[in-house]
Amino acid sequence: MSSTRRKFLQTSVFSSLGLFTGKKLLAASNRFYPTVTNEPIVISTWDFGKEANAEAWTILGKGGRALDAVEAGVKIPEADPKNQSIGYGGLPDRDGRVTLDACIMDEHYNCGSVMCLEYIMHPISVARLVMEKTPHVVLVGDGALQFALANGFKKQDLLTPESKKAWKEWLKTSKYEPVINIENKLHKSAGNGAMPGGPSNHDTIGMIAMDGTGNLSGACTTSGMAFKMHGRVGDSPIIGAGLYVDNEVGAATSTGVGEEVIRIVGSHLVVELMRQGMMPEEACKAAVERIISRSPERAKTLQVGFIALNKKGQYGGYALQKGFTYAVKSGNEEKVIPAKSIY
Repeated sequence: MSSTRRKFLQTSVFSSLGLFTGKKLLAASNRFYPTVTNEPIVISTWDFGKEANAEAWTILGKGGRALDAVEAGVKIPEADPKNQSIGYGGLPDRDGRVTLDACIMDEHYNCGSVMCLEYIMHPISVARLVMEKTPHVVLVGDGALQFALANGFKKQDLLTPESKKAWKEWLKTSKYEPVINIENKLHKSAGNGAMPGGPSNHDTIGMIAMDGTGNLSGACTTSGMAFKMHGRVGDSPIIGAGLYVDNEVGAATSTGVGEEVIRIVGSHLVVELMRQGMMPEEACKAAVERIISRSPERAKTLQVGFIALNKKGQYGGYALQKGFTYAVKSGNEEKVIPAKSIY
């Protein structure tokens, strides 16, 4: 065989291998970083997320930014006195004080959070100002309140007569037995003065969205566990635990017993699992299984749920126990989905 022909064959083989390898790398890249579809979508935790999603869609449907949409969306349950798990009307701590936690995160890894904030109707908006107007990520307690008041927020009593009545009833025994899936139970029983069972063990709305430019943002807001110790903070306002957004991969948020989510840095874990190629539901399930592996007996008695959205607009959720739901709104669908569960 001539040296010219030999060189030609070698070049052809290596070129083919390079093309094959390139295609494999491209496929892997598309698996980890799916092509953006540029179709707006918003998902949020629990049945009452449907109303929150509708508000978010007034922005997303007009080509608005995901960050603006998630802030506007979660402000709906924050201001709803009938929702005793979030914001105004939220069940107080054991001292009778309504303390609120919230965080927000945009597509540029900017984030802001407030913890143990009292007297302010919309902690999510204060969290956004922390993100945009300070060099910090978190403000807490009196400092968060002072910051809010200095930026034009009005101080008001957030303890409604219904929540005050529930607190006084609880004081008769001061018994602490968290009720699984209390968000939906409280929401559905709103207006009749009933408080089903005991204190909530996971009071949150988490919302994540993708806008028409393919950018992601998320928000999470809560009044925390009912009748908690004063000063207790769960996962909701902790970036990486209750919420995480990575604009290259996807976003995730959680609801449930915050202490368990914090232990596994749950929302960040879900996003990282999606980075490794898992679909959103698969990643949420793996995070739930991580909680079980850490404390299998305790996991049987509590609820934790995750929802996730990737850059392709694919979404999913998973929970420890039956009863967790999440709401979805896009240009093609609007529905509430019962999440799959381990137990």
